Amino acid sequence: MKTHPDANKKGGVFMEQNKGKSTLQVLLGAAFLMATSAIGPGFLTQTTVFTQQLLASAAFAIAVTIAVTAVVQLNIWRIICVSKLRAQDVANRVVPGLGYLLAFAVALGGLAFNVGNVGGAALGLNTMVGLDVQAGAAVSAAIAVFIFLNKDLGKAMDRFTQLLGFLMIALMLYVAFKAAPPVALAAKETVMPSTVNWMIILTLIGGTVGGYISFSGAHRLIDAGVHDVRDATKSAVNGIVVTSIMRILLFLAVLGVVYVAAGQPAVVLDAANPAADAFRKGAGEVGYRMFGVVLWAAGVTSVIGASYTSVSFLRSLFAAVDHNYRWWMIGFICTSTAINIFIARPVALLIVAGSINGLILPLALASILLGAYKKDVVGAEYRHPAWLTATGWVVVVFTLWMGVKALPNIMKIFS
Repeated sequence: MKTHPDANKKGGVFMEQNKGKSTLQVLLGAAFLMATSAIGPGFLTQTTVFTQQLLASAAFAIAVTIAVTAVVQLNIWRIICVSKLRAQDVANRVVPGLGYLLAFAVALGGLAFNVGNVGGAALGLNTMVGLDVQAGAAVSAAIAVFIFLNKDLGKAMDRFTQLLGFLMIALMLYVAFKAAPPVALAAKETVMPSTVNWMIILTLIGGTVGGYISFSGAHRLIDAGVHDVRDATKSAVNGIVVTSIMRILLFLAVLGVVYVAAGQPAVVLDAANPAADAFRKGAGEVGYRMFGVVLWAAGVTSVIGASYTSVSFLRSLFAAVDHNYRWWMIGFICTSTAINIFIARPVALLIVAGSINGLILPLALASILLGAYKKDVVGAEYRHPAWLTATGWVVVVFTLWMGVKALPNIMKIFS
């Protein structure tokens, strides 16, 4: 398959403008781009909804999600960076035409998730100031487009995503402390779960590492010219650590709110905005408003990250997209917003988007793992760690099985 000649010479929206920028800053930027994409409205909503359903047993689902995240990210980031190719170009060298299938699958999944991201940003504005969710979706999309057109977007996004990540961790830590969750019970359920729900695990994996999220940071490193395997590993680990801390703290915070002792009435969260309601019950009105700020910021950042990464899968395959990538990304945002306003069910969208992206994961990871053993992809000297290959294929089979098992339930979300 023919690839656009400048596919790997040109950066994207996040290409470094300052060539003297330190490697550390680039690695942190890529890590937080991935983490911010993962720690979006879907992340917050899915974890809250499923913790309310499973209570302490959700700890097992969290643990599985973290383990799968580590395997997926380490495999993808290392192979993409050493190959100096975007994921779709790796896939095309593995099997001609496979890159096109992967690109369209990721773009479609990214669109579904972006619809949810817009909805999450709208929920954030509703939490902050009581703005109607449809109006909030339109306002959030307009702001995302404005940020995207900023010439210094790369530098601004680096700082913004890092600040947002630390803010979220601090807020989650505060609410988790205030909510006083049953930590000992959660630890027990991590290894001996009372309930296991594979549909929930698939959705959590899809919301954390599925679809475009797996490639957002790796493609950022390619755009920044970082091809060192050790640097890629460091950046991936940083992103994994941030998302894992956030996942655990959010789970504990919500568990502390919804868990009740025997004989006490159950705590029911507001179905229209469950995560925000959990923070209100756990940290009062101040925590509720602060959560709205974080949810909105996470939504807007995720909209930009999803648009950038999804379109980056099309840029090296189609010259028309590459030459007009900004307008394609703006169109991506506008389309997501229109779908969100038309359907007007943001919580359901956030959950089903995770499921769709979870179904894409086996195809994406399998393509990358096959590329790790082709010399025209990684070169003659690179040797991919055997333990990463083995665990990577385990994750491919595991997520494929979960996807097939959960597929009949995905469409029921809107019924």
